[in-house]
Amino acid sequence: MSRIAPVTSTNTPAASAPLLAAVKAKLGFTPNMMSTMAHSSPVLRGYLGLSEALAGGSLSARERELIALAVGEANHCEYCVSAHAAIGRGAGLSDSEITAARHGQAAGGREDAIVRLARAVASDRSAVADAPVAAAREAGLSDAELLEVVAQVALNVLTNTVNHIARTEVDFPAVPRLAA
Repeated sequence: MSRIAPVTSTNTPAASAPLLAAVKAKLGFTPNMMSTMAHSSPVLRGYLGLSEALAGGSLSARERELIALAVGEANHCEYCVSAHAAIGRGAGLSDSEITAARHGQAAGGREDAIVRLARAVASDRSAVADAPVAAAREAGLSDAELLEVVAQVALNVLTNTVNHIARTEVDFPAVPRLAA
């Protein structure tokens, strides 16, 4: 049961209404997480703004989804893992790639370096070791791309935390927990 229920048409703050309308126009529906964030227009605007800014960066949609899956799993966020599994499929990820990302891995090269760096940032925020950063550089990531990975992790930590606090009801096809 939700601790913070999504807004409805009768209690949506005026400043959040056009933001939610834009989300619905883009996605065809309004995810519960965004309707929950809509209680605070600055929170929803901030999330949407950072998400849009990062979508215009150097990381591909596929790479951004790999990060979201790795971070969501690291933070045990059922909502985000389910959402990003669905979105990731739309970005071209296979079921095996989704599972690997949830385990903090990818097939190799650049994607593996990105996922491993994202997991390191999510797990060791204040003391990221040299190895994942060096591996990302060896895989060809630029300084800008390293910073985009960090920003993607921050964006996903925001959504993971909102969903944990709110206990957001999953409105994407649920993804089973990984075997221990």
